[in-house]
Amino acid sequence: MLSLNNVNHIAILCSDYQRSLRFYQDVLGCTLISEEIRDGGKFILTRLALNGVYTLELFAFDRYIQRPAEPETLGLRHLAFTVDSLEKAVEELDRLGVEHEAIRDLPTMRILFFADPDGLPIELVEA
Repeated sequence: MLSLNNVNHIAILCSDYQRSLRFYQDVLGCTLISEEIRDGGKFILTRLALNGVYTLELFAFDRYIQRPAEPETLGLRHLAFTVDSLEKAVEELDRLGVEHEAIRDLPTMRILFFADPDGLPIELVEA
C-alpha cells in the first residue's frame, strides 16, 4: 500500500475560463496562486487555494472532448467541501444567484448539491 499524506490538488477542465475563475473565487472563496499560459497559448493552467492551501487547478484548453454528464459516468463524480452551516451556505448561494438543491437530511449527515459553470456537481457537507 502507498503511504499517502493528503490530497495535493484537484484538476478541473473548464469551457469558459473567466466564468469558471470568477465562480471558484467569488462563490467558493478560492484565491489565485498562479496563472500560466502554456504550450504557446494552447492552454491556461491556474492554481487556486482554499483557506491558504493549494487545492484546485483550472485548465482551459482551446478544444475539448465532451463526456456524458450522467452521475454514473466513470471519473470524478463530484467535489465535496465541508461547511459549518448549510443554512448560511444556502443564504450565500441565493445571494450570489447560484441555483442549488434543497438540503438533504441523511441519517448520518446533512448535505447540499449545486454545480459549477460547466455542470460539475459540488457537494457541501455540514460538519
